[in-house]
Amino acid sequence: MGTSDEEIDRLLDKLTPRARALLLGGATTWRTRAEPAVGLRELVMSDGPAGVRGEAWDERNTSVLLPSASALAATWDEELVERLGGLLAAEARRKGVDVLLAPTLNLHRSPLGGRHFECLSEDPELTGRIGAALVRGVQAHGVAATAKHYVANDSETDRLTVDVRVGERALREVYLAPFEAAVAAGVRLVMAGYNAVNGTTMTANALLTDPLKSEWGFDGVVVSDWGAVRGTVDTARAGLDLAMPGPEGPWGEALARAVADGEVPEAAVDDKARRLLRLAAWLGALDERAAPRPGTPGRASGAQGQPQDPPLLPGAEEASGQASSPGVERLPGWGLPPTAGGWSPSALSPGVEVSAGEGEDAGAAHSPWGSPSRDPAHGAEPSAPEPSAPEPSAPEPSAPEPSRTRDARALARRAVAAGTVLLANRGVLPFDSERLGTIAVIGTHAVRTRTQGGGSAGVFPQGEVSVLDGVRAALRGRARVVHVPGPRPDGPAPPLDQDTCTDPRSGRPGVLLRMLDAAGRELYAERRRGGRLLEPRLVPGAHTVEIRARIGPRTGGSWTLGVAGFGRMSLALDGRTLLAGDFPPLTDDPAVVHVNPPAQYAAADLSVGRDALLVARRELAPGTGRATVVVAAPPAPDVAASLSEAARTASAADAAIVVVGTTEHGESEGYDRTSLALGATQDALVRAVAAANPRTVAVVNSGGPVELPWREETGAVLLAWFPGQEGGAGLADVLFGRAEPGGRLPTTWPAALADAPVTRTRPDGGRLDYDEGLHLGHRGWLRHHRTPAYWFGHGLGYTTWTYEALTAPPVTRAGDDLTVRVRVRNTGAREGREVVQVYLARPASALDRPARWLAGYAAVRARPGETATATVRVPARSLSHWSVADHAWRTEPGPCRVLAGRSAGDLPLVADLEVVHPPPA
Repeated sequence: MGTSDEEIDRLLDKLTPRARALLLGGATTWRTRAEPAVGLRELVMSDGPAGVRGEAWDERNTSVLLPSASALAATWDEELVERLGGLLAAEARRKGVDVLLAPTLNLHRSPLGGRHFECLSEDPELTGRIGAALVRGVQAHGVAATAKHYVANDSETDRLTVDVRVGERALREVYLAPFEAAVAAGVRLVMAGYNAVNGTTMTANALLTDPLKSEWGFDGVVVSDWGAVRGTVDTARAGLDLAMPGPEGPWGEALARAVADGEVPEAAVDDKARRLLRLAAWLGALDERAAPRPGTPGRASGAQGQPQDPPLLPGAEEASGQASSPGVERLPGWGLPPTAGGWSPSALSPGVEVSAGEGEDAGAAHSPWGSPSRDPAHGAEPSAPEPSAPEPSAPEPSAPEPSRTRDARALARRAVAAGTVLLANRGVLPFDSERLGTIAVIGTHAVRTRTQGGGSAGVFPQGEVSVLDGVRAALRGRARVVHVPGPRPDGPAPPLDQDTCTDPRSGRPGVLLRMLDAAGRELYAERRRGGRLLEPRLVPGAHTVEIRARIGPRTGGSWTLGVAGFGRMSLALDGRTLLAGDFPPLTDDPAVVHVNPPAQYAAADLSVGRDALLVARRELAPGTGRATVVVAAPPAPDVAASLSEAARTASAADAAIVVVGTTEHGESEGYDRTSLALGATQDALVRAVAAANPRTVAVVNSGGPVELPWREETGAVLLAWFPGQEGGAGLADVLFGRAEPGGRLPTTWPAALADAPVTRTRPDGGRLDYDEGLHLGHRGWLRHHRTPAYWFGHGLGYTTWTYEALTAPPVTRAGDDLTVRVRVRNTGAREGREVVQVYLARPASALDRPARWLAGYAAVRARPGETATATVRVPARSLSHWSVADHAWRTEPGPCRVLAGRSAGDLPLVADLEVVHPPPA
């Protein structure tokens, strides 16, 4: 099927005005409407950007989990990100998904932003380039990408209603710039955010038309964020094209009536329908013969040709080979080392955990994948229901073919190392594995490494490699690995998992999910792997969700037990009610209602050797969702004793790795942070370990900035971000020198929150004023003459570099791109990669400008002693500004300074040039 306007118009002519209007609303939560009259099938959408979940929140439907978006931006590597986009496209096709809701192009305006892990960077140039690379990678394989959330949706507090007030110039030069780059890259969809900008909600905002569709020439589909459309006429008369989800909502029949009544012009609806059909044609969704139904592997592509599997990253075979260390237990079809789910095994069974020698692994007994009965490839096992209950049909677990999973794992592992940022190194890294007798791996995050952020973009990986897993695999047969958890980090109790409970009916690891009618009779039952059930299966007559679990505590004392959800809920232990009540939603934010509902807690004494039956119930009621989560945490170990044990273990080892990080509710969609502190116990843990062993590496497991008050006390500081399913393997590659830490900071890292120039995320009277204008991120730090802990662009490798020469033309014409060449020399002892960054400054400008701003970058590689020249293209736009008076781009003539170096705060090379206007024609 072609995509010409003439062919699209012929299809439109077959539809009545009402039919055209009905096309523009969702058929389900994740599907658009089909229209047999024109051969249009449903289009399937899925959240991103770290993985492709598909249409259901079901832990049995697994996905490849990549590093967080902030980690991808830290690579400063568009080629790699493009390949990762291809991997996401392959995952989408495997799951029958047409549209991936990624990338997120909002900026790290304040370090408190709760969703920074899902956004790329603080800088419009870096965000635009990395985001465009992801778009190209996804769409090269026949899957449509979505640039979101248009625009200025940069924080979470009151995000459904906040009115962001931002000046026209800052809007154009900063916040709209990454979206413009995505449109230039050919992105097929743009998502309008929940927020308002300058008084008008984004789903009805004029910005959807100008500049998006008019000036930039965007010919794709503008889709709403889920539930962001609140009215019919205002949004339909604006540039919004598709209202999601469905089938209920302000469009649908209401829009058809508004068109019939003349409130919405037919021409407006025709343009929206034309855009939707154009997208469907590109996806191959207008001819059923050319595209199997969603959910069938191997969908045909649209007009741009047959989708191809993403090419394997050069060197991926070697990376994959490293993953296959002898003696490492495998997950079927994936070859992953065993994951460590739930709380640290040491928290459940006190004592030091040790592995030594070939094939020994003290943690295997605690691994949720440690026995065949816990094999994720088995999928869900429906429990034998009571005689009156219908036999359930569990969904088939996804099982990608081994060849693809090997390639995917190798690529994901390479991405971990490429995005890992070495913030500081005092001669400690890389470790020489041949010279290590014993290494201590310390911290709860070492065994429960946080691989992704919270919220709607979450996926269920088939397996995850923790930091402890990765270190053990790298040193198996070479060195002794000792693990202690240290004190428990501050944070909520985690959901029940296969390591902490069993289904009381089958006796197998997991929980028993039951759906009950109003009389309490069982309608449906099945075994599930854990207590976090966001979409328990609905059956006719369902009234109550019940989760049962038998807990066999390895630690006695006062446990924290809880249930999360909304509406009438109860929690009972061995028949004794612990809590009961009605807990109405305090927000209609879908991320809170459907993904991350708050928990209600109770305390109960549990004894080692005595199982206890935990039963949670929640009634289903309109407006409360159906997400139900059962949580449990053993008594917290004594902090002083835990710190002492950690220090003793570190002191007795040749080197120590201490892993600290944020918790599920610290970085999540729906919430902004109120602090950057990791908490007193985690800070004390790092200090205790570092004092005990000077060869201590602190690994930071967070998606955005956190305070590191001990950063000068450790031998090295390594920023792991949320590293995805291969996190531990990729970090081990970096720790032991198999790979260089390739990351450079995509956001400025404050020493303390109080130092940051922009911190406000809470609206005042519904308004959030972007008073800083152009000066966010490193620009704001420079404007206020403040020095952060680590500058934007900072990151060390395993070699050293000298910046020798900067070459720039003495004169450049307005409207022309500028080419800058920077010569660097590798002065270290090993080959390395350097990200050469170029900034511009206009100190004599008559305009309000940043002290300097990123204008371009390029990466080079060189062997020891060699030089390399980075050729950096500076786009003409970097020399321009938005004229509010003219509502147009203008270039100010006069002197301009070019600076080159390793970060926004380390720019040793400077050159001056003159910007001139071309002579009149």
